[in-house]
Amino acid sequence: MTVLAASSLPLPLVRKGKVREVYEVDRDRLLLVASDRVSAFDIVMDEPIPFKGAVLTQLSKFWFGKLDRLGPNHFLTADADQIIDAVPALVASRSQIVGRAMLVRRTTPVPFECVIRGYITGSAWSEYKKAGTLAGEALPAGLIESAQLAHPIFSPATKAEEGHDINVTAEAVGLALGRDVAEQLRSRSLAIYEAGRAYAAERGIIIADTKFEFGHDAVGTLRLIDEVLTPDSSRFWPADRYAPGRTQPSFDKQPLRDYLLELKAAGRWNGEAPGPTLPLEVVEATSVRYRDAYRLITGQALEMA
Repeated sequence: MTVLAASSLPLPLVRKGKVREVYEVDRDRLLLVASDRVSAFDIVMDEPIPFKGAVLTQLSKFWFGKLDRLGPNHFLTADADQIIDAVPALVASRSQIVGRAMLVRRTTPVPFECVIRGYITGSAWSEYKKAGTLAGEALPAGLIESAQLAHPIFSPATKAEEGHDINVTAEAVGLALGRDVAEQLRSRSLAIYEAGRAYAAERGIIIADTKFEFGHDAVGTLRLIDEVLTPDSSRFWPADRYAPGRTQPSFDKQPLRDYLLELKAAGRWNGEAPGPTLPLEVVEATSVRYRDAYRLITGQALEMA
């Protein structure tokens, strides 16, 4: 499979994110292409991670199919031949879409990330250490880093094109979107997380937290969109190495983050763009983490057609 730092297709480009390009197919459909770009500390690195885009796409495809009983989503197909049949202009671009592109229904995205936290880690742990709260709401006293919460928490956040998302309360979502939509987002997010967490647990993976995105289609149906339960949108921890009270190892870009933290600690990188050149061993180790997550969850090799 070709490593892809950025796609360039003969379709109108709707937007380009840190990882994906989104193209317009027609008024009702979009094409999402997951590149192999990788970001850390909000900086996109120059070196792509082989197979990363395929993992994000194929794992999302897996979850969309497995969880569709919990509500409608935007997924149509990730099969390259089916995509080309639907969009003949892409016939010469097959190498850019094979394994990494999804044809989806077009929606208007909800302007909030629907974050579900089953364990206290990351930004939630940082806030809790300072104030005993999450998005300003009190949590039980005495929690330790990476501890499992008594119940998963719906912890929405504003979307940020650059920099960090900002945690907000569920009430803020209700004020912005209305109580009915806010409750749909909360209940569906929790149900999807619980189902995904239970499935992953059988395969030795803890899904510590995750974020979902939703959008309304042309007739107002609320659909799950973007990516679902991937190493980029979730924290995957190996269950056999879980030990509360510390940061956990994870199935994602941890080798990259560890390398960058070492450089910062040694004064060899100031933490600002551009990122440092990544050694081959860091790139390869990160690629292995993504592929391991896919293999453990699906029990299959990557589909590259």
